[in-house]
Amino acid sequence: MRLSPTHSVNQYKLNTSQWIPTLTHTSLKTLTLRPTEKASLDTEDRAWLGEGQSESQLTPGPDAVATSDGDRPAWDSKFQYVLAQVGFSVGLGNVWRFPYLCHQNGGGSFMLLYVFLLVIVGVPLFFMELAAGQCIRQGSIGVWKHISPKLAGIGYSSCIVCFYVALYYNVIIAWSLFYLGNSFQFPLPWEQCPIDVATNSTVKECAASSPTSYFWFRKALNLTNSIDDSGELNPIMTGCLLAAWTIVSLAMIKGIKSSAKVMYFSTVFPYLVLFIFLIRGLMLDGAIDGITYMFYPKLEIWGSVQVWRQAATQVFFALGLGYGSVIAYSSYNPVNNNCHRDALMVSCINFMTSVLASLVVFVVLGFRAKNIALRCVTKNLGLLSSMASHGSDEHWWPWFNMSDPSSVSIPDYREWYRHYSPAMGPNITDCSLEEEMNKGIEGTGLAFIAFTEVMALFPASPFWSTLFFLMLLNLGLSTMFGTMQGILTPLMDNFSVLGRHRTALTVSSCALGFLIGMLFTQRSGNYFVTMFDDYSATLPLVIVVIFETISVSWVYGTDRFLDDIEVMLKWRPPVIYKYLWKYVCLLAMVGLLAASLLRMVFKRPTYTAWNQNTGSEMTLEYPGWALGMIVMLIVLASLPVPIGYIHSTWKNRQLRHAGSEEGAGQEVHRELYTKCNSTEQLDSHRRAPSEEDEARPRTVFPPMGNEQYRLLPQQQEEEDEDEVQDTGV
Repeated sequence: MRLSPTHSVNQYKLNTSQWIPTLTHTSLKTLTLRPTEKASLDTEDRAWLGEGQSESQLTPGPDAVATSDGDRPAWDSKFQYVLAQVGFSVGLGNVWRFPYLCHQNGGGSFMLLYVFLLVIVGVPLFFMELAAGQCIRQGSIGVWKHISPKLAGIGYSSCIVCFYVALYYNVIIAWSLFYLGNSFQFPLPWEQCPIDVATNSTVKECAASSPTSYFWFRKALNLTNSIDDSGELNPIMTGCLLAAWTIVSLAMIKGIKSSAKVMYFSTVFPYLVLFIFLIRGLMLDGAIDGITYMFYPKLEIWGSVQVWRQAATQVFFALGLGYGSVIAYSSYNPVNNNCHRDALMVSCINFMTSVLASLVVFVVLGFRAKNIALRCVTKNLGLLSSMASHGSDEHWWPWFNMSDPSSVSIPDYREWYRHYSPAMGPNITDCSLEEEMNKGIEGTGLAFIAFTEVMALFPASPFWSTLFFLMLLNLGLSTMFGTMQGILTPLMDNFSVLGRHRTALTVSSCALGFLIGMLFTQRSGNYFVTMFDDYSATLPLVIVVIFETISVSWVYGTDRFLDDIEVMLKWRPPVIYKYLWKYVCLLAMVGLLAASLLRMVFKRPTYTAWNQNTGSEMTLEYPGWALGMIVMLIVLASLPVPIGYIHSTWKNRQLRHAGSEEGAGQEVHRELYTKCNSTEQLDSHRRAPSEEDEARPRTVFPPMGNEQYRLLPQQQEEEDEDEVQDTGV
């Protein structure tokens, strides 16, 4: 007779009082119903763990499976799940953050350092989150609460950080919508400086900067000169933000069933656009110079602690560790899904996407730098021609044709300038392509200034602009879906009222996000986006991942965790993961936290402001109230971890106190979580069953298929009784 692990043990009337006296070390795992595969170690501990530790197993009991898995959504296919994980992990940071870090930190040398940290830190932590979510089939709150109620605060911290990120991330989507709407016109509105009607001349701010910078800072953001000057709401951006939250709400209103269908387009489309831009970019003059600059190694950067910190931070955020979204997506998988292969596959796709995006960015920046250098040569040759027309005859006249700038190459001009620059006046300058490439551009400046400048030079520029901002829109949306899932899934898993009202929870969350998000649509809103991006998520997420690693490695135990993974995958992951989780990853995260804290303490936080009068950027220090806001954001996101620990400790003491008064209290062996692979514990803590124990079913079923169980022989009268009462099986 085969038994389904989803049926209640009481249904079979198994008399547990007859099992216990015959148990040995080896038979303790079976408890009469023995899996054909090796059971999780938490099954062993069930015989002696008190009620306070009943939730310490990663493989849930039969009741949990029956109550949660039956109604729990699931992915339609493995391809859909991979698209969701890739869509979440591959975001705007791959397009504008990773290329900037390569640009600033030695190109190919930074890539090698990034791959090294990805292998020894990123992949193990990513695998850990995937396995935990898939095994427990809960969101971030439920996973860590399941391991120990004292760790429930980790999940709440993840939810708060996800909400921080969702607030400002959707503002970037709103900016993309604004630029997308302005791309359907020819010429593009950022191709030329506007004319001041009063003076019939070029607007001073635009003339001092560039058409693309003017359009971004004045037309799109209408930015103030500092964060202290908040200004009024930007009505156009507020409308775009409302549209962005509406899109997110409609796409997620039915959970993964609706958002997954959108991801078929939002995840795949950016790759198509990146390949199109790469092919087009390789045809541009200066593309090879950009690629050469990208891959040229500077090994001396490996001696810089700052570069290691930046590489570790990029690995950390590229995979989306700590947000809870990875856990949420993984929890909708079948329990026997190969999450180890998923971790390797998604990590590789993420890295290759970063390399692809970097190629596109450096090709475009190489073209842009060469155009700027050629314009510099043309301007200087014009000045030299003007001097020659006035009859000046000097020995340092160039040997090339000054009347035809297009025939003069940049190396020829620089060779002449190097020989005769001392005789030149201040108006004649050097024109270096390398210097232009060294001017690093990151974040919004790369997407909304540098790229828009280049696309204005393309033939059929509105087409390329539309394609580019559609790509940004879809990159942002796919990450936004994962971020919101990291908020909604844990809340619905742990609060049944919210779980029964998924639609209302989704809509109200998006409405709240829009209302708070209007902070970013003020005229000073861009400064708050920078603040949230730099400080609201970094430190809290590192703290979250540190506690995640401690909970799995030292509280639950790596041996026990690997046993649970072995039950799921039918094979045991390499033992190297045990040491990576316990030592390497933990020390790396603690080092990253220490480096980030020291940087904040010894270097006062600053932001880049736009000066309307000079038409240029300037670096300013955050005022005191802004520093207080930064501290408040970090503390608010980190506070649930100690609060959860204190609350659980106090609750356990109350229960023990109440139990001792009633004489029925049972000792809670929380300290035994860390000793997962010791059979001696089972001897020392095994006790005789009480009447209450005998009345309570004790079998634990790992969540495997029906074929995993077989009934061992029992006394004849028990078999007869089972045949009578189990006629429905």
